[in-house]
Amino acid sequence: MSLLIDLEVKQKVLCIRLSGELDHHSAESLRENVNQAIENYQIQHLVLNLEQLTFMDSSGLGVILGRYKQIKQKNGEMVVCAISPAVKRLFEMSGLFKIIRLDESEKFALERLGVA
Repeated sequence: MSLLIDLEVKQKVLCIRLSGELDHHSAESLRENVNQAIENYQIQHLVLNLEQLTFMDSSGLGVILGRYKQIKQKNGEMVVCAISPAVKRLFEMSGLFKIIRLDESEKFALERLGVA
């Protein structure tokens, strides 16, 4: 299964919804799409909805960490929401939750960022 990437801009927030598998085959495509959106729309915050993501490997973690650093340089925040159990375990093992906030839903994440 491949990766489906859905990007939506809400004010200065980029909502990224991923479905399928984020691995070394799809990581570069995600990186390019998100980078382009960040630059084109002067994005300050990222909301990463991983509810439909069934698999992620270290390449996916690398892309997410890279976008986190990019957003931090803009004094922004990255929030992960609606994460599947398998992907949540990978985040926990990698320590990403020490730097990236986890919210229960995309709606809640957007409200906390001031976009409803």
